Amino acid sequence: MQIFDLSGKVAIVTGSSRGIGYSIAENLARANAKVIISSRKADACDAAVKKITSFGANAYAIPANIGKRQELEDLVIETKSQFKKIDILVCNAASNPYYGPMSELPDEAFNKILQNNVVSNHWLANLVLPEMAERRDGTIIVVSSIGGLKGSDKLGAYAISKAADMQLARNLAIEWGSKNVRVNCIAPGLVKTDFAKALWENKEIREHYESLTPLKRLGDPDDIGGIAVFLASRAGHFITGQTIVADGGVTIAG
Repeated sequence: MQIFDLSGKVAIVTGSSRGIGYSIAENLARANAKVIISSRKADACDAAVKKITSFGANAYAIPANIGKRQELEDLVIETKSQFKKIDILVCNAASNPYYGPMSELPDEAFNKILQNNVVSNHWLANLVLPEMAERRDGTIIVVSSIGGLKGSDKLGAYAISKAADMQLARNLAIEWGSKNVRVNCIAPGLVKTDFAKALWENKEIREHYESLTPLKRLGDPDDIGGIAVFLASRAGHFITGQTIVADGGVTIAG
C-alpha cells in the first residue's frame, strides 16, 4: 500500500477555486482522491475543475457560500448523493474584511470574520462527522494561520478566528478520536495568494517579511497542498489535534 495514496477517498475542499484551497484540491486529486471543488462562484469552481480534470484526475464542482448554513447542508447532501460518503473535509475558505486596530473594528466585520472562519467550520464538521464516525474512518483539516499563534496590531480579529480554529480542531479531535476520526490544522505563514495580496504586493512589507524568514522567501500555495495530502493519507494516521506550521521558519526566528 502506498502511504500517500488516496484512491477511493472523497474530499470536499472549501474555498478551492484558487490559492491554497486550489493547491490542496489539486494535490488531493493527484493522490487519486475524488475532489469536490467548492466556493461561492460557480464559474470559478468550473474553471478549477477543468484544470484538474485536464490531467486525468477526478474533480467536481458544487458551489456554496460558507456563511449560509443551508448551502453547506446542500453541499454535503449533494456530495453524498453523488459519491455515497465523505472521507476528507478541508475547511479552507475564510474571510478578512478588516485590516486595522481592534479599537476601530466594526461589529459587523468582527461578526463576519468569526462566522466565516470559525462557526462555518463548526457547522461543516458536524455535518460530516457522524457518517465518518459510523464508518470509523475520516479526517478533517482546517486551514488556520500563524496569525493565530501571536498578537497583531492590524489583523487582530482574523488572528482571533484562526486561534479559535486551532482550538476547534483540538476539541473535535478529543470528541471523535475514539471513532478513528482525525482533526488537524495547517497554519501557513504569508503565502502568495489573492487573499494576502495586500501584504505581499507591498514591497516594503514583503521584503521585511522575507528578511525575518529563515528560508528568505514567501510561501507558494503548493507549499501547503502537500501537507493536506500527508494529513489525509495513511502517512498521517497517528496525528490528531495538531497544528502543522508551514511558514518558512518565521515563527521560530524571534
